[in-house]
Amino acid sequence: MFARTKRLTLRPAWPEDAGALAQAIGHEAVARMLVRVPYPYAASDAHAFAALPRGAHEPRFLILSHEAAEPVLVGGIALTDFGGETGVELGYWLTPAAWGRGYATEAGRAVIDMARHALPIARLGAWHFADNPASGAVLRKLGFRPTGRVVQKRSCARAEPAASVCYDLPLEDERPAMPIAA
Repeated sequence: MFARTKRLTLRPAWPEDAGALAQAIGHEAVARMLVRVPYPYAASDAHAFAALPRGAHEPRFLILSHEAAEPVLVGGIALTDFGGETGVELGYWLTPAAWGRGYATEAGRAVIDMARHALPIARLGAWHFADNPASGAVLRKLGFRPTGRVVQKRSCARAEPAASVCYDLPLEDERPAMPIAA
């Protein structure tokens, strides 16, 4: 599964992406905002990520900007099914050089459109660490609403659990009605 927006290409990670991936995500400021990303992040971590199996209904993409002469890896975005109460969650990250350019919102819209129109998903969840309000702004631009829940989450790059703010986005209500022919 691939997606192309005005400025971005979303595609799966390939083994040859390991160097660029390690460089893009390998910032403490990025790793601290993610649960499963270690810091420091090595090329071996990137190779392991690229080799992870993906289910048919689990889009997991690298975000590449194609605004320059060559595509540049600027982040990652995924829908992950955690099952149980949390269900399918949207997660994303950007390398610091790409912050503030609207890439997370643009990529998020593309992935939410996939979820809404091509995947059997009725709602999405999301969250951000409370000390990352910029991520909350992205989620609200994408239509997510705070649930009122604040939970403690661990991050491989943080010494202690930290407060995270939970969000929800129903998808069913916005599915277009299918015309019926008699």
